[in-house]
Amino acid sequence: MSITESFASSPSPASSVQLGASARTDPSPYARFDRTAWDQLADRAPLPLTQADIDRIASLGDPIDMSEVDAIYRPLSALLQLYIDGRRRTATERHAFLGEPAACSTPFVIGIAGSVAVGKSTVARLLQLLLSRWDSTPRVDLVTTDGFLFPNRILQERSLIARKGFPESYDRSALISFLASVKAGIPHTKAPVYSHVTYDIVPDAYVEVDRPDILIVEGLNVLQPPRLAPGSVSVAVSDYFDFSIYVDADEANIEQWYVDRFLKLRATAFSREDSYFKTYASLTDPEAVSTAHMVWNAINLPNLRENIRPTRERATLIFTKGGNHRVESLAIRKD
Repeated sequence: MSITESFASSPSPASSVQLGASARTDPSPYARFDRTAWDQLADRAPLPLTQADIDRIASLGDPIDMSEVDAIYRPLSALLQLYIDGRRRTATERHAFLGEPAACSTPFVIGIAGSVAVGKSTVARLLQLLLSRWDSTPRVDLVTTDGFLFPNRILQERSLIARKGFPESYDRSALISFLASVKAGIPHTKAPVYSHVTYDIVPDAYVEVDRPDILIVEGLNVLQPPRLAPGSVSVAVSDYFDFSIYVDADEANIEQWYVDRFLKLRATAFSREDSYFKTYASLTDPEAVSTAHMVWNAINLPNLRENIRPTRERATLIFTKGGNHRVESLAIRKD
C-alpha cells in the first residue's frame, strides 16, 4: 500500500478529532485545531525523516526537533497529498469532459508567507523534504522570492534601499512571469538568486525549475492582493498558488527571534570579508542588541503591520507559533 493510500483509507478527521462547541458554531471560514487535536492526526501518515535530516534544514535561530515535526508537519504533509491528489483527479476529469488531449500535469504550487524571523524558511525546507519522500511527489522544488528583489542599484535609484522587503522592492512582473511559466509546464524555467551575504542579487546566477511535482514559493509578501492599475488586468502572485500557509506569532516573540538571529549572524555571516553587514561584526553585545531592535522597529515591524499581516486571512492554512517556536494552533480554510 502506498503512503497516499494509507492516509486516504484512514477515518476522516471529523470522526476522531472533536472540536469544541464554539468551533462547531464559529462563523469563521476556518476550521481551528489546537496542538493536541492536530497531533491526533499524526498516526495517519508515516514520518520518513530522521533527526539528522531535521538538523540539516533548521534555520539559524529557529530550533526544530523530531517531536515538532511528528506533531505538526507529519499530518500536514499527508493533508497536502490529499489536496494534490484531488487536483490531479479534477484535471484528468476536466480533460476527459472537454475532450482535450491528455496533458502533463503542472506543478502543485504552495506559497508560504510571514514575517522576517518567524521561521518561514524552516517550514518551507521541512515540507520540501517531507513531500519529496511521498511516492507520488518525488520532485519538490523550492524558490524564495528574495531572488525577485530589485538589485541594489535599482533600489538606490528609486530611493527604496531602506524599504527592501516591502512590496514595492520586488520585481513583481518577473515573479508573476516566472510562476506563469511554471504553471504552464514550461521546462527549465529560471529564477534569480539572492545572496544574504552581499545583500544583493547574484549576477548571472539562477535556480532552474524543470516541471517538478510540487513548487514551494516562500517569501514575505507572497499573499499580497493584486495591484489595481487603471486600464490593465492585474494578477496576484497568489493566483498561481494551489495551497498557501501563513506563519504567525506575537510581535514581541518575532522581535526577540530577530534579535537572537542578528546576534548569531554577527559571529558568522556578518564577519565575512564580502559581507554587506561586515561593520556589524565588531559590535559589542549591547550595541548589537540595540542595533537589532532599531532595525526591527524601523523596517521589519512596519512591513509586518502594513503589508504582511493584513494578508494572513488570504492563506489556506495559518500556523500560530508560541514563544518557544512551537506551533500552538492551526486554522485551515473550510471547503
